[in-house]
Amino acid sequence: MTERLLNHRAEGPASAPPLLLGPSLGTSCALWDEVAPELSARHRVVRWDLPGHGGSPAGLIGPGATVGDLAGLVLELADALGVERFAYAGVSLGGAVGLHLAVHHPERLSSLAVICSSAHFNGAEPWRERAALVRREGLAGLAKSADARWFTPGFTVPGLVRDHRDADPEAYAACCDALAAYDLREELARISVPTLLIAGREDPATPPAHLREIADAVPGAALVEIPGASHLAPAERPEAVLTALRAHFDGDAARGMEVRRQVLGDAHVDRAQARQTPFTARFQDFISRYAWGEIWTDPTLSRRERSMITLTALVAHGHYEELAMHVRAARRNGLTPEEIGAVLLQTAVYCGVPAANSAFATAQRVLAEEDGGAG
Repeated sequence: MTERLLNHRAEGPASAPPLLLGPSLGTSCALWDEVAPELSARHRVVRWDLPGHGGSPAGLIGPGATVGDLAGLVLELADALGVERFAYAGVSLGGAVGLHLAVHHPERLSSLAVICSSAHFNGAEPWRERAALVRREGLAGLAKSADARWFTPGFTVPGLVRDHRDADPEAYAACCDALAAYDLREELARISVPTLLIAGREDPATPPAHLREIADAVPGAALVEIPGASHLAPAERPEAVLTALRAHFDGDAARGMEVRRQVLGDAHVDRAQARQTPFTARFQDFISRYAWGEIWTDPTLSRRERSMITLTALVAHGHYEELAMHVRAARRNGLTPEEIGAVLLQTAVYCGVPAANSAFATAQRVLAEEDGGAG
């Protein structure tokens, strides 16, 4: 880390798709503590701190700063990490940074989630007044009202309130300057990346109407409202936020269906779809969403490797009809007949000779059918 770089915390496989998470004013990357570890199962998650917040140097911005300046610092961080294109989610000011990136640097974003934020923050004057107050008196007094501004009654996260109190007053005030100058309403229609808006239904700072305004203006945007959440929804309702972000960033059943067709072939999937009934519909959705939409898309293992594992598991449990289907899938995933034979030979040692004998018979039939069809 250098004095010109935002403090950040990276989690998840280095080879996974990058996802940057931005904080709200007055908090640190701890805002994402209940969400980031779950997202890091499928992403290289990078949380960052605002200047003068958490571990970021206060001198990265000064009086008269803009949201564009903050977005520039995020791009500098991405460049330093070797990240050319990334997904992005941000809360409040962090969400404003994401909107700015989507408008002015769309080539850097793969998708965007804006949480408890806005395309404007109710005019410049309140933020100028807050900046002047903080420069004059510091943050101790303002931090006392953090719970009321951030959470529903009776809820708090002491660590986040402490982060608010401990932030650098000059850097905090410069962030207020950025919010005072910020208004992207006329540019929202330029956003072309897939965009999700998440609103806290009890949020007094950026009410759901602010998120609806963005959703109405951004082509193809989706909006989720979370009951029982105020301004810091990832801290107060992490499960609901996580569910929405997973569906947006990881893909849903539609993405799983695409992978399912690539691996198993259109003919097989079409037959399965034709046999679907109201009784089996939820099970088919489960398969597409989780088996194909989450497991088979995990970049940790290649599809070749997953085919070998799947063949072994099916032999071990005697699922020979499924085995036939996955022998065909293994060929699509690049395994040669010789490699399939080697996998089945290994099952003779660990799953038993009778199981391997039946597996070889099944695989031989399937491979012969493929050879005959190719003639």
